[in-house]
Amino acid sequence: MKAIAKKELKAYFLSPIGYVFTGVMLLLFGFFYTQVLLYQSSDYIPDVYSSIFTWIMMILLPIITMRTFSEEIRTKSDQGLLTAPVGVLSIVFGKFFAAFLTFAAALTASLVPAVIITFFSAPDWPKILCTFLGSLLCGAALIAIGNFISSLTQSQIVAAIGTFGITMMLLLVGQLSSSISNTALQNLVNWISFDSRYQPFTKGIFNLSSVVFFLSVVAVFAFLTARKLESRRWG
Repeated sequence: MKAIAKKELKAYFLSPIGYVFTGVMLLLFGFFYTQVLLYQSSDYIPDVYSSIFTWIMMILLPIITMRTFSEEIRTKSDQGLLTAPVGVLSIVFGKFFAAFLTFAAALTASLVPAVIITFFSAPDWPKILCTFLGSLLCGAALIAIGNFISSLTQSQIVAAIGTFGITMMLLLVGQLSSSISNTALQNLVNWISFDSRYQPFTKGIFNLSSVVFFLSVVAVFAFLTARKLESRRWG
């Protein structure tokens, strides 16, 4: 798993994908941090993450998950990987961790302005770090979903569009709950809404049920991806 993660991580930055993803992500954070400076209040720093959250998850994450398996399926190089003496779950988690570390590194770099502001003000670091943790967890869940979608097609474009569509649905479905009269259906919509799961973190609340939910999504989609690869190994 470690060797696969290292190989995939290197592949992200030997191509423009890793640099484009990181550059655009930090550019977006830079824009919203200028709003903090304009308001001259560090209280707005946690709002930077909640404001940019949907854009990053919906538009940028498909960039790093679209090639995970699609490119290897297209070039038939997946057959060599699947016949190697490596467990299928090791392949899945190796690729997952490479994508997650790329995302986590860019997200961690976004904290640099907050650290600098600390010298001139007193940011609410527990709230900032709680929001940061929520972003990491939600990002991990969506990366696992993106990897699964990537394993279904040999087209990176189809994988990216599919991941975008699913992510948009999971992030925005919670907005429909207020218009649903059926209580059971409303609770179901809120339960699957990633945004509803993420919001407690933006208020500085460590929500254990949300942590378990996001980690469960990672586990479920890693399992589904492994089963899909297993079918290709014996297909």
